Amino acid sequence: MTASTTGPRRVHDEFGREERIAYFSMEIALENRIRTYSGGLGCLAGDALRSAADIGLPLIGVTLVSRAGYFRQAVDANGRQVEQPDPWDPAEFASALNATVAVQINGRQVWIRGWLYVVEGRFGGRVPVLLLDADLAQNHPDDRVITHYLYGDGEEYRLKQEIVLGIAGVRLLHALGFRIRKYHMNEGHSALLALELLNRFRYAAEDVRPDETPYDVPLVRKLCNFTTHTPVEAGHDKFSYALIDRMLDEGIETPLLQRFAGAGALNMTQLALNLSQYVNGVAIRHATLSRSMFPGHQVHAITNGVHTGRWTAPSFARLYDQHVAGWSHEPELLVRADRITDELIVRAHEECKRDLIALVKRTTGKELDAAVPIIGFGRRMTSYKRPGLLFSDPERLRRIARRWPFQVVIAGKAHPADGGGKDLIATLHRHKGALSDAVPMVFLPNYDMDVGRTMVAGSDVWLNTPLRPLEASGTSGMKAACNGVPQLSVLDGWWVEGCIEGVTGWAIGDATETANGADAASLYDKLESTVLPLWYEASGRSASWAAVMKGAISKSASYFHSHRMMRRYATEVYAR
Repeated sequence: MTASTTGPRRVHDEFGREERIAYFSMEIALENRIRTYSGGLGCLAGDALRSAADIGLPLIGVTLVSRAGYFRQAVDANGRQVEQPDPWDPAEFASALNATVAVQINGRQVWIRGWLYVVEGRFGGRVPVLLLDADLAQNHPDDRVITHYLYGDGEEYRLKQEIVLGIAGVRLLHALGFRIRKYHMNEGHSALLALELLNRFRYAAEDVRPDETPYDVPLVRKLCNFTTHTPVEAGHDKFSYALIDRMLDEGIETPLLQRFAGAGALNMTQLALNLSQYVNGVAIRHATLSRSMFPGHQVHAITNGVHTGRWTAPSFARLYDQHVAGWSHEPELLVRADRITDELIVRAHEECKRDLIALVKRTTGKELDAAVPIIGFGRRMTSYKRPGLLFSDPERLRRIARRWPFQVVIAGKAHPADGGGKDLIATLHRHKGALSDAVPMVFLPNYDMDVGRTMVAGSDVWLNTPLRPLEASGTSGMKAACNGVPQLSVLDGWWVEGCIEGVTGWAIGDATETANGADAASLYDKLESTVLPLWYEASGRSASWAAVMKGAISKSASYFHSHRMMRRYATEVYAR
């Protein structure tokens, strides 16, 4: 397909007349068929930009084009994950920008072009997104693939991508004439943008004393904001200074880099922390933990939210349109959902459940029973998410299922380099086979936004079992709440704020880290004594179960949404 092209003047005329917030993220979930995301971080970024378009915030997104996508997941006969190519063509969705910038990587000049994608808001707002692309004929063959693979393999490849994202991203914004008020780093992958800003804001040589830095560090700090998303050590990228010296030639001396990014290795999180005016975690608990991880830094809390319009199923959207006018623009109005009759809430959910059962049938051939509750679990498959916690005691699980039958739908990808995550998927398949006579269970391959939307709406209970305190926020339970699906979860991340026991869902254990070892027993107790018995009162149609569904909507979905999140960023961060 021949790509349409857009000139810099046209882009500037439409989007460059007002100052903008540049929102940098390694991954952004724009549409399901645009494979520029792998999971929660990308979905969060996509929801942020959608809310910005809806409420009129002047943002511009910057990310990589990731032409080859993440990967398409298949599962072999032994339950092992198999990664398959999952490319997409940016020409089908975006316009090629008639502008390029160059950056030095490993001693070579690498040219970067942008693609323009526009997020359309529900009320006429438009947010541009720049997709950075190194696949140009003038580049060395090794450099043309830098922007191909989302989270590609190897330290060198990752550093090259982060050079393109942070440094070339800033350069392209300026080449297009954008006036940037703030640079928002969504996780540390884009922290090298601060180095580009340091170089842009140098003092004149005659104004610098020998003992001073030649850079206007206070100005750079004022321009930068940083959102950290993970308390997991592996989530903070680090690069040796030997590698930095070889790959990155931006004229900033190593001693100065060490001052901002760490003495032993360049830590992208430390770089972002030290060169940002405002730093925040993604939940109250996460901010508290981050302050202990990064002493000396003030870490605020802006709890994540989800775009209700994106994650609310059609049956519930119609229901809200009829009974909660204006909910899509002001999701806080969903606090009034408790006025909707039980019958209408249950009927809307039954439609969602039929959709999930149909998806399972098409994908796996397995026929689930609409008269039996479905427990849903959709997560990145990695050890701290503990996808196997539900199966810790198979015999007790059998006893519970004999008394209170239930079904389980699971989905999730493991990173291609995460052997432990792949082992978890294989173990889940072994549990599926061993428990087939007692607990119907299916694994839906290739977990993506479309599968996720169907699962969070069609499950009867949403399960989340992270190891405390490693769940920074989590958003899938928020998506479930948009559809009246209560969550059964470990008290970590957003659920510490959102759980009202028996009203919005249920807690597994307590909020202390010492409770991790007792979580399996707590999970079984809740299922056996509280959750499943409540559902089986009148086959899930009881007033008490419907009340929990309405509690999830009116008390969780009405608050944990991305409109509230972005309005807080606008007033507390961007306006500074």
